[in-house]
Amino acid sequence: MAPDADLLAARPAALNWSLVIPVKVLAQAKSRLTGLADHSRSEFALAMAADTIAAAVEAETVAAVVVVTDDPEVGDIGAELGAIVVADTPQAGLNEALVHGAGYSEQRWPDRGRAGLAGDLPALKPGELTAALAASARVGAAFVPDAAGTGTTLYAAPPGARFSPQFGPASRDRHLAAGVVELTAVELALGELIGLRRDVDTMADLRAAARIGLGPRTRALVAAGGRLSG
Repeated sequence: MAPDADLLAARPAALNWSLVIPVKVLAQAKSRLTGLADHSRSEFALAMAADTIAAAVEAETVAAVVVVTDDPEVGDIGAELGAIVVADTPQAGLNEALVHGAGYSEQRWPDRGRAGLAGDLPALKPGELTAALAASARVGAAFVPDAAGTGTTLYAAPPGARFSPQFGPASRDRHLAAGVVELTAVELALGELIGLRRDVDTMADLRAAARIGLGPRTRALVAAGGRLSG
């Protein structure tokens, strides 16, 4: 059970983080964004990843953003935004890429927390990420579920806590079964985290993210193409 907001507020949260964002090769990304041409899906995947990376870089306690990808376009824009780009050496899936990026951080900065973030959060605000990481610094390994309440958008482990992300279908249940704290249980301390929870896999998801407020790159694509009618 998650501790209450008074307990959270009483515990220190002065901790810097390395944040790992795995991003697929764009040609394989966002196949469920139906109604878009293949090149448009790639464009949206790149724009959403860029907006996610940019928000993460701006988060107050994020000392480094590590982008794990084999896509050269993602790597170029990640580096341009100030992220460290590493190859997806495991090439074994999302969680393995997260562990790889976290290992890169732990070898260099063992005193930092390690966190894994979904790469398709175009409505993410830096303050939401800062608040969620601060809560994890107080409670230990923690996660934020997606808007559907079944998946995961953020997993965080302070120094000394095992880094064992379980992203993917039904990941909320797997994290809870492993004893990881669900941060929406402390909404009095964190707020609703609506941008942090709003990952985008479908056109309906993209419309929902647009209602929250898209990052500049995704917003520009929508404005240029008018693709969200209805």
